[in-house]
Amino acid sequence: MQPIGQVAKRTGLKVPTIRFYEQQGLIAPPPRTASGRRLYSDREVRRLGFIRHARALGFELGDIRSMLDLADHPERPCTNADRIAVMHLNSVRARIDQLRALQHELTRMIGACAGGPAAECRIIESLGDHALCDHEHELPIGRLGA
Repeated sequence: MQPIGQVAKRTGLKVPTIRFYEQQGLIAPPPRTASGRRLYSDREVRRLGFIRHARALGFELGDIRSMLDLADHPERPCTNADRIAVMHLNSVRARIDQLRALQHELTRMIGACAGGPAAECRIIESLGDHALCDHEHELPIGRLGA
């Protein structure tokens, strides 16, 4: 059994993140010492490692919850895990397409800028009028760094 600080070091997660995953039901509430310190088993440390890896790959908590449920029932078929992974891959591909469109537009805007006064800046002009863009490049807010 390991205290939360040691688990944080082993998993690369922050203590508040571990507590959050516990609150979300992704890991079981650990037993506590008489003084109230959380103690985690090796099983929970492995589970936290699974969660961290899945988050690093961009999986949402609901999908991680579903996959953990499958991991807890190894006799079940993995078709749900396949479905989740395929849906996530499709989402990643769509974001890559969006990022490529953004790259194209930014490259085009920068290339059109002559470096003159702001009143003649093609970057500012393009940002002010979406119709001047060559491609659609909407990206859901908050998803660029997700």
